Amino acid sequence: QFRLVESGGGLVQSGGSARLSCTAFGSPLSSWRLAWFRQAPGKEREGVACISSAGGNTKYADSVKGRFTIDRDNAMNTLTLEMIDLTPDDTGVYYCAAAPLQGAYCSRRVEEHDNWGQGTQVTVSS
Repeated sequence: QFRLVESGGGLVQSGGSARLSCTAFGSPLSSWRLAWFRQAPGKEREGVACISSAGGNTKYADSVKGRFTIDRDNAMNTLTLEMIDLTPDDTGVYYCAAAPLQGAYCSRRVEEHDNWGQGTQVTVSS
């Protein structure tokens, strides 16, 4: 059974950094496009970053460009999200998600992702 498990996050001071990891079980990550989503209280889930199956294509939400870096290690079945210069607006539950292969690109659209992790909380204090 394909499973995604996130780790990392927690409480971070404004201006600080954090690193999220997502490990896949039951299927090689190379078979999937991947993305990180986040959901703040009372808001819709948004795709903050995505990466293609081989890692050659990435996309970022405008709100995180230059601050977040998505990466993957298919050999280790791991997806990561490095976050710097965090602000309280970055607070939310962060999810990793996998979408079936489709071309050489990735997607930040919720509806394209079939498999989701359980989420990990990131709280940025002001």
